[in-house]
Amino acid sequence: MSTKKRIIFLDLMRAFAVLMMVQGHTVDSLLAEEYRTMDSLFYSTWHTFRGFTAPIFMFTSGVVFTYLLRTNTEPFFKNPRVIKGIKRFFLLLGIGYLLRYPTYKIFDFSDVTEKQWLIFFSVDALHLIAFGILFVLILAFIAEKTKLKDWFIFSAGGLFFILLYPLVKNIGWSEIFPLPIAAYFYRDTGSLFPLFPWAGYVIGGGILGSYLAKNSAVCSSKNFSVKLLIGGVVFVAFSILINQLGKLTSIYSSIDVNSFSIVFYRVGIVLVLNSIMAMIATRIVDLPKLVKMIGRNTLLIYGVHLVILYGCAWIPGLYMFYSRSIGLELTLTVAVSMILLMTGMVIIVEKIRISRKNKISTVTV
Repeated sequence: MSTKKRIIFLDLMRAFAVLMMVQGHTVDSLLAEEYRTMDSLFYSTWHTFRGFTAPIFMFTSGVVFTYLLRTNTEPFFKNPRVIKGIKRFFLLLGIGYLLRYPTYKIFDFSDVTEKQWLIFFSVDALHLIAFGILFVLILAFIAEKTKLKDWFIFSAGGLFFILLYPLVKNIGWSEIFPLPIAAYFYRDTGSLFPLFPWAGYVIGGGILGSYLAKNSAVCSSKNFSVKLLIGGVVFVAFSILINQLGKLTSIYSSIDVNSFSIVFYRVGIVLVLNSIMAMIATRIVDLPKLVKMIGRNTLLIYGVHLVILYGCAWIPGLYMFYSRSIGLELTLTVAVSMILLMTGMVIIVEKIRISRKNKISTVTV
């Protein structure tokens, strides 16, 4: 398989992941409460699929970063992707905190309430992916120094965050650490995506990313998508098994076995989706430019759509005025409009980039 084919597979995943995130946030922030019932086929279906949006987004981030990291075969400290990864870590972390900055006065925090501080320090997707990338770099360094395989080191790292999750989530971390640190360990401070178990998805993506980088011909074969499908089914079956076993044993009363079940179930569904994308990639010679552009601008799309929906310290968002108060039809219309708006933004940004490159090339010549 050519490098071009592999990029088709990864771009498909990135574009799908970010568009799922956009529609999920839009519907969740605007749809009125009376429509949020599991008796509704639409809502129950949407709610189920939305539960997979964050794992897909994080897993894909891990795949793409590790793929780029391991495609370069230079030693760790000579690999330019290491420096880029560290820069990415600080960029994502900075944007994550900036989106939740508590005051428009910048350096005057006298009017900031306790609730605003909680919101500011809560860990969201960008914070989590930032640390996920950092962990991938650390694990890649360990793998290189110990001469152990990536899959072994990354699997150990991913399982660390998954298996400790039921224990970690019940500890009062805010009584042990200051709020900014405690927020990374559990949801009680308002964090949406604490490190346990969510970092496991990013690191899990690193396993697939490393495999793709070292097996350049694999994606051209249908066997690859079949293997991913089988792996996904195994994870789903395993999640169901441990959940049932937990109900039949006394362990269930002391350890939240269902926490393991949910994580492994989501990993399974993510692998199934990857198998579908891999199969599609074998049938495509090249992707439309628009899909590639969306895949390359996931961070921009993510940041802008959050500001539009939830606002920031300087700009009010739609959520402030229409928080879960809009009917189904209008919510769907806004969701589609949001996707179209993000797509149009990406097209304009890409045109500006191309125009600047052409100007630089003209000046250089």
